Amino acid sequence: MSVSFTDKAGESTIVIVGGVAGGASCAARMRRLNEGAKIIMFERGPDISFAGCGLSYYISGEIAERRRLLIQTPERFHRRFQVDVRTHSEVVSINRTAKLVEAVNRQTGERYQQHYDKLVLSPGAAPLRPPLPGIEGERVFFLRNIEDADRIKTFVEEKDPKTAAVVGGGFIGLEMTECLHNLGLDVILIEMASQVMLQVDKELAQFIHQHLKLKGVDLLLDSPVQDFRETPDGRLFVSVEGGSGVACDFAVCAIGVKPETTLARQAGLELGGRGGIRVNEHLQTSDPDIYAIGDVIETENPVTGGARLVPLAGLANKQGRIAADHIAGKRVTFTGSLATNIVRVFDLTVASVGANEKTLRQNGIPYEKSYTHPASHAGYYPGAAPMVLKIFFSPDSGRVLGAQIVGVDGVDKRIDVLATAIHAGMSVYDLTELELAYAPQFGSAKDAVNIAGYVASNVVEGDIKLFHADELETLRGKGAFLLDVRTTGEFERGHIDGAVNIPIDEIRDRCGEIPKDKLLLAYCLTGIRSYFVCRTLTQNGFRVRNMSGGYVIYCAANPLKCTEIPGLRRWTRLLALETFCSTPEERRILQRNENPTQ
Repeated sequence: MSVSFTDKAGESTIVIVGGVAGGASCAARMRRLNEGAKIIMFERGPDISFAGCGLSYYISGEIAERRRLLIQTPERFHRRFQVDVRTHSEVVSINRTAKLVEAVNRQTGERYQQHYDKLVLSPGAAPLRPPLPGIEGERVFFLRNIEDADRIKTFVEEKDPKTAAVVGGGFIGLEMTECLHNLGLDVILIEMASQVMLQVDKELAQFIHQHLKLKGVDLLLDSPVQDFRETPDGRLFVSVEGGSGVACDFAVCAIGVKPETTLARQAGLELGGRGGIRVNEHLQTSDPDIYAIGDVIETENPVTGGARLVPLAGLANKQGRIAADHIAGKRVTFTGSLATNIVRVFDLTVASVGANEKTLRQNGIPYEKSYTHPASHAGYYPGAAPMVLKIFFSPDSGRVLGAQIVGVDGVDKRIDVLATAIHAGMSVYDLTELELAYAPQFGSAKDAVNIAGYVASNVVEGDIKLFHADELETLRGKGAFLLDVRTTGEFERGHIDGAVNIPIDEIRDRCGEIPKDKLLLAYCLTGIRSYFVCRTLTQNGFRVRNMSGGYVIYCAANPLKCTEIPGLRRWTRLLALETFCSTPEERRILQRNENPTQ
């Protein structure tokens, strides 16, 4: 067994365990800051930096060339940064007293030790593999690296499967569902929870559920997988709790990930309550000469103050830079993670940032929420598509606590603005004052973020009182009067049972039909017209509240009562039809018939 120490007197040796996002970023930044340091990066696989977020799209062929997934090869990385890159080399133990790591060359079996002055752990997270019967079968796949993607792609190309099951409705599960469907397979998505994408609240997840079904995806919710069995004809049967299941040609498991903490445990480093490595604001572990970054660590939630695991590539890159800066002597700190995320699900884009409603409730944080339905850009310009924007804020100060958006277009730019606002500690009043870029192709004179700020600030100021879909029955049980202010035609096509219909344009003439001794609960399709009615009635002596988000959110929050979210089919039809509009007149006709705004 050989031992490698620093080669030059006074030369610092930085050892990094793991490449990809965090480790590779740390090594490159370290070199830019210290030309004389000896930097060694161990990676147990063949690739030190690859686009993990693109693996699904490589399988589907949307990313046509495998080489595009390789952000850096070991050879290029060494030439540019003079980093000693050791692929196929796994670090198996840490001797903190002697400052040695023991590594194994996975190709030759050679074991050796390497000295370090500073050690950075970036081993990432591994897919969850619960001990279910049959989960190691040849027709059950996981997706973590390029080799996993190669295996799935080869199976699809060589075996010509017709059906696939995707287990897990998180980011990877949703992406794989879309990609396999686009390859022409019939896809069944199985999720043990009552909704997909747990980052968003149930009523927004309902938009995803219905869109998946519109695309022909079978969706099994509340269905924990029990086992994987081979059928008599050589296919795969995935059984779920309750005795049912699905037959398919293969399955992709995307149940979640767990931090790779084996090294940290062996070395006696402190772990957090979520199972990740505990670090301080400089990303140092309980040993100040050992840093940890990426999916393996617990990070602070700036909104709640609690710790959580956030396995996101952008965050790992940022942490790699911060760790290198601190090792180099810079006064830098890591301020936690808002877990800003986004995913494409066929024609929808879904994004969230900060705290969701469940997290706020669990942490006892006072909050108010509001829903808005802005268009992606100016409604008069072709292609404007609707969004649903849910925002959480402090009922006293108006500080923004979190946001969720579902839409077809324009979701990414709005979630980024809101992430910036939360990071900066801004309030909903600040959102109203943001000067955001406007041209009709890109936004509106009042941007979606401005509108969310206007609505929320009205609530904080007391100019409007809201109620929410989940409060409706309680309020009606106390004698409240439910008022639908949409047109008669809209009301006849679908309404909440027991509602009285008085269209907005008749409200002033028919005030006598509305009881003044009861609390009024007003609603329309999205909450805009009912807001106008609330302002009118309030100034005429009525006690009235507005249903935030309107009938659209009511239907999303009550899938057992409403079989379909109003207008959801039109979201994608609007864009599909518009591609065939060749003249201004055709566009005007389409805009008139398919206008996504009220």
